[in-house]
Amino acid sequence: WRTQSQEETALQELSTGKRVNVPSDDPLAAAQMVANQDQANRADQYLQNIDTLNNQMQTAGTALGSVVQALTQAVSLGVQGSTGTVSAANRQEIVQNLQGIQAQLVQLANTAVSGGYLFVGTATTAAPYTRDSASPSGVTFNGNSGTNTVQIAEGLSVQTNLPGNQIFQNSGGDAFGALQQLITALQSGTASAAQTATNQVRDALASVSGQQIFYSNAVNQFNSTQTFLNQEQVNLTAQANNLVGADITKVATDLTQAQTAYSATLAAAAKILPTSLLDYLK
Repeated sequence: WRTQSQEETALQELSTGKRVNVPSDDPLAAAQMVANQDQANRADQYLQNIDTLNNQMQTAGTALGSVVQALTQAVSLGVQGSTGTVSAANRQEIVQNLQGIQAQLVQLANTAVSGGYLFVGTATTAAPYTRDSASPSGVTFNGNSGTNTVQIAEGLSVQTNLPGNQIFQNSGGDAFGALQQLITALQSGTASAAQTATNQVRDALASVSGQQIFYSNAVNQFNSTQTFLNQEQVNLTAQANNLVGADITKVATDLTQAQTAYSATLAAAAKILPTSLLDYLK
């Protein structure tokens, strides 16, 4: 029966492509494969984390790019509106444009991906900003100052968000507050107040531009880590094949030899069996 067992083993290796199909085939290789598969599973999870985070970071970066463009336009409108020669009608038109920018900023600050708001801190289910005419800044921040971290490789965890009050309303510049002050100054027709507010919008513009670096740096880090993990997966696959992969050419040869030997054994047994039975009857 040894040749039959060898034939069955060869057939199984050909069908699975593996020489180790149960731990008893090679206990050491089987144990090493457990560690290999565990490492491969972790790499898969890290890559999934990076895919999700890349989408969030790129969306956040795009949103802040739009905020920068909007604030740049607001500065231009502020300069135009703070001159002493602008007419009341033109000033009112500028105010309407600034109010449109104000609404756009709220919309951009409430950017969400898959139902999760990007600039709300850790309370991602509620929109971070709502319009509030009673507030000096014209808005209310509904989030918190918390940040999230996610592991993207062995021993490497990264911060994945900036809260909205850090991006749009910090000590370096309050985008909403400055914009609201500029609108109020233009509505009152006070040129000096409009100039002061315009400078505050400039400060907010510089502050938001600086916050963009966080997201661009994160995307770069994700891309480099993703490249490393993809190569690690290739290495783990090669290692797994070396540990338990079958040599198909050798297995095919072994199968042919086992089948030949098994057929020869059956033929010999067929010749022996009739003679032995005749001898028994005698």
